[in-house]
Amino acid sequence: MKLLIVEDEPDLLQSILEYFTQEDFLCEGVATYFEAIAKIEDFDYDCIILDINLPDGSGLKLLKYLREDKKQDGVIIISARNYIDDKIEGLNLGADDYLTKPFHLSELYARVKALMRRKYGQGASQLELGNLQLNLSSRCVACHQQPLMLTRNEYDLLAFLLNNKNRVVSRQAIAEHIYGDRTNRMPSFDFVYSQIKNLKRKLKEGECDDLIQTVYGLGYKISI
Repeated sequence: MKLLIVEDEPDLLQSILEYFTQEDFLCEGVATYFEAIAKIEDFDYDCIILDINLPDGSGLKLLKYLREDKKQDGVIIISARNYIDDKIEGLNLGADDYLTKPFHLSELYARVKALMRRKYGQGASQLELGNLQLNLSSRCVACHQQPLMLTRNEYDLLAFLLNNKNRVVSRQAIAEHIYGDRTNRMPSFDFVYSQIKNLKRKLKEGECDDLIQTVYGLGYKISI
């Protein structure tokens, strides 16, 4: 899962980045309003952790911009301001949750996981297609109830495809989801082919249904 943290306190930003990276999230962090705008214009995120007090602009204004642009990134506001009006405004602008500072990182993690379940699993902790099961909480994958051993990137790729079930996703979209802004330094997205090939091989070895289809010239799609 891909996470953007918008937080101007350096120590807190670093703590959140380290915590979620250890939990196998792909994390990017920025400290200003305009850095955040640049990120959300170029990439989509599963969740944005957003401080509303930024040195060069309001996080609420950024949230409004995000929703007016019809982006569906999940948003959790983190703020030292515990005023009910701020909470109501943030939620009315389209935030999914509001967490008051100071907080335990474990609570923030639990709220992010809950948001992921609502966003992708309709409240469930598991995605299923055919005889394939992917657990969002444990990051485990199984076919016929038998576990499959996937790398972090293979898991993220499979989750991304399942979250876009029956839709064609391009190699660029896959690369950006798995590697974030590191794709800016990549000469091509040909490596996605190898990732897809390895994933399909492991699914076949696990006797999973043949779910991943290549749509030539466009990208890939997962469906029954």
